[in-house]
Amino acid sequence: MAKKVRLIDSTLRDGSHAMAHQFTGEMVRDIVKALDNAGVDTLEISHGDGLGGSSFNYGFSKEPEMNLLKIAAETVENSKLAVLLLPGIGTKDDLKEAADYGVKVARIATHCTEADIALQHIAAAKEMGMEAIGFLMMAHMISPQELLFQARLMQSYGADCVYVTDSAGALTPDGFSERVGLLSEGLDVPVGVHAHNNLGSAVPNSLAAVEAGATYVDGCCAGLGAGAGNAPLEIIAAVFDREGIDIGAVDWFKLVDATDQTVRPIMPRPQTIDGPALTLGYAGVYSSFLLHAERAAKRFNVDAREILLECGRRKLVGGQEDTMIEIAVELSKRDPAGVAN
Repeated sequence: MAKKVRLIDSTLRDGSHAMAHQFTGEMVRDIVKALDNAGVDTLEISHGDGLGGSSFNYGFSKEPEMNLLKIAAETVENSKLAVLLLPGIGTKDDLKEAADYGVKVARIATHCTEADIALQHIAAAKEMGMEAIGFLMMAHMISPQELLFQARLMQSYGADCVYVTDSAGALTPDGFSERVGLLSEGLDVPVGVHAHNNLGSAVPNSLAAVEAGATYVDGCCAGLGAGAGNAPLEIIAAVFDREGIDIGAVDWFKLVDATDQTVRPIMPRPQTIDGPALTLGYAGVYSSFLLHAERAAKRFNVDAREILLECGRRKLVGGQEDTMIEIAVELSKRDPAGVAN
């Protein structure tokens, strides 16, 4: 029997990072319509940093995310709508408002060592009749055994699925296989994967994860997402179909059309593995740090790669974006030999 996976599109959430959170209602309507027509099971829509993320620290949205959710709900016909929520940024009230717009899936994301802060929001999602998915971000930062411990916490809180989330694009296929394999054996709920392409491994990582037991797989059209982007969903669909993996109702021809005709024309730049993006994966730094690092580098006339390497040395995680300004200032005060003046 062929392996069956559920494909979840994050173009309108993770893609928000690459768009500097400037999605418009018209863009959302067009993308939701195209992806719904392509048979994608679930569409995630939020600020890049989840519900409530529009802020000075993370970047302001062009349009309120609830307006975008309302437009998506009015447009979608078959696909389920999902949102991301990071405890401490989004609130239960945000989740309730999303549920009122017809959102059926809540993805509750924490740093890989902080599953315990997801308890209230997973419970709230379940009380609202939503599917609750636990997201363990920056999964490369701890061992597979430690990740399983955190995943079991999310499962105990009521999560219907737990994700191995490679937020930094730092894992290789072996790293994904080891983590997913252990979670698949040690959990009673499905395991999902969310891959970034900073080391050029997002598609191989996703395939390796499915072979190790994952049944939920994320992607974005044209890879539109933080850093070098996510696993391109249209490529995931084509590769999986070719490998005999059941992708459900997804028509990958229509998914390619949605990508080429609807998403690529609005992208500010192609998703490429340039120096800073590659450095993200090498240093194991949160993918959404890329644009913040590039802005700080330009402002203080330093190399964005050096900022990202220092972020990696300091083991910075989401929520510490403002530290990049401090790092850029320090770098700007060094002489060419790297010695502080």
